[in-house]
Amino acid sequence: MTTSSRQLSECALPPWRRAVLKVGSNLLAADGGGLTPRYAQALSAFISASHDVGREVVVVSSGAVAAGRALMRERATVGGDLAARQALAALGQMPMIALWQKLSDRPVAQVLLTHDDLRNRRRYLNARATLRELLALGVLPVVNENDTVAVDELKLGDNDNLAAIVAALVDADLLLIASDVDALYSADPRRDSTAEPIGHVPQLTPEVLAMASDSGTNIGTGGMRTKLQAATKAAAAGIPTALFGGRDAATVKALEQGRLRGTLINVAGNRMQARKYWLRHAPGGSGHIRVDAGAARALLGGRASLLPGGIVDVAGEFHRGDLIDIVDTNSRAIARGLCQYGALEVRRLLGRHSRDIESLLGYSYGAEIVHRDDLATLADPETKQGGMEA
Repeated sequence: MTTSSRQLSECALPPWRRAVLKVGSNLLAADGGGLTPRYAQALSAFISASHDVGREVVVVSSGAVAAGRALMRERATVGGDLAARQALAALGQMPMIALWQKLSDRPVAQVLLTHDDLRNRRRYLNARATLRELLALGVLPVVNENDTVAVDELKLGDNDNLAAIVAALVDADLLLIASDVDALYSADPRRDSTAEPIGHVPQLTPEVLAMASDSGTNIGTGGMRTKLQAATKAAAAGIPTALFGGRDAATVKALEQGRLRGTLINVAGNRMQARKYWLRHAPGGSGHIRVDAGAARALLGGRASLLPGGIVDVAGEFHRGDLIDIVDTNSRAIARGLCQYGALEVRRLLGRHSRDIESLLGYSYGAEIVHRDDLATLADPETKQGGMEA
């Protein structure tokens, strides 16, 4: 159940030149199965109007699984297990892109991303370069997770959080999340008749985040939890988030005039450096490095690199250039960074001095296991809600 957008207050959108628009599958799925342009038409018109005034839009679109299921609805053998859903996603990608191309007045490009693309720094930068080039060419990029082959994404990923990562990836000024939920409410409006829409959130405090917990007494059902998670990630990159109901044509039309009928989540503080943001929020790898108390204190000071002398253990497998977690002796994650050596190499360097690296390995990629420029701390004040790097 969605409360009418006429009951929502209206506020001005922040100025923007480039935005990421996330469109939920509930706006694309037809009642009888497959996809429908019923709500996407208004969103496409907003995108076109934005292009006309020199703005750029990247779409993060759900709907592939729904489209694939419609193509196979006569096959009773198609179940709900992971492999079946991956097959449905593969089938549905083409109809989903075809829908956006039919509605768009400019070429549409499909961009499929996996967690590996976001975890690996080189692939992350390649994805950013591709998206920026598509925007420069006047193309409408439509992004989705590549859940046809990526097990973790389909099990754990969601397009709300993907949209936040893409917003940081392309240096967007605004994250727009369109769904059948028209705003953040003080309580679940489907259960509490006194629930009031919240038009403006100046800062994502624990109290605000609690409104979208998993408890049955709040708005946790209906997808608001992932939307606030996405807004938190976007805020860390200095990007405000606008939540609105994509089923109401008047609400979508108001966006063209820079007016929001929904919830605007603002950003507190200055924008975090893009590299540090990526290091903190990109999906992590399968391995980690454990450090002693002295190394942990040095890393949390924010100015130190990780040297081999402070390492006491290595868990899992990783390769040179992978993003890894760094934990203290209590197994608390304190930092993340790009490792200059693989797991086998780091194991050979445990507790040794940097000057011994070449004699032990026969080569050296540098004195640091993780250089401070490739490292972001997790347990310092900058990671608290609302805190940003200058």
